[in-house]
Formats: sequence, C-alpha cells, structure tokens
Amino acid sequence: MNAGSVSLIGVYDADGSFAGEIRYWVGARLGRTHCSLCEITHGLFREKSEWRDCRDSLNVEFSTFHRDDAPGDVLEACKHQLPVVVARTGDDLLVVLGPEELESLCGDVARFEAELKQSCAAKGIILN
Repeated sequence: MNAGSVSLIGVYDADGSFAGEIRYWVGARLGRTHCSLCEITHGLFREKSEWRDCRDSLNVEFSTFHRDDAPGDVLEACKHQLPVVVARTGDDLLVVLGPEELESLCGDVARFEAELKQSCAAKGIILN
C-alpha cells in the first residue's frame, strides 16, 4: 500500500471541549486522568516539539481528534477502545496502535515513531 492513499488518525482518550481540556489537565496533574497518546504528543501546556518533528517527518497526513469529536467510523473501527492510532487506507480503517501499545511507550516520542512504523509495515502500510 503506498503512502499516497494512507492517512493516520490518532484519537485521545479525552474530551476536546474547553471544559474537557481543563478537566483532563487537572485530572492528569492529580493522577485521576490518563491518556497515553496525550503523553506522547503533549507536554505540560502544549504540543511537544519532538512530536511535531515526528509527525512532520512521516510521509502521510496525521490528524488527531478527541473522543468527543472523532469521526464515527474511526470510533467504530477501534470499538471505542481509546487512545488509538488508526490508518485510513482508501475506504478501510485499520487499528495500528491500540491502548496497550500506546501505554507501553511511556510517552516516548522516539519509541512511538519506531512502533508506529513497525506496526504499519507489518500491516502492509508504507509510511516513508
């Protein structure tokens, strides 16, 4: 599968509204809320520069959504198991990294990139 027909979609296990963002931020600081994809892409207040570099180095579009604004077909494809990274290949959706895989990365962007590329390759998806 060539990269031109592929896009990646990450869905956070958090709500994207202003109130949802505040709830998540406070909950995460208190140890009550956790999203392993958030830990990969964001620092304390904004996106990690390492994440931006990783995303920009991929040869595909990588969009992120929150659970309350994610496309319905993406949520169905992952059976609402969040956080998740899904590949859209034409009309098909494939889970590339699920909650367990993302959790195992402990917020490490370099490990995320390596695992993402490995998982995509195993599924026949060429990123770059």
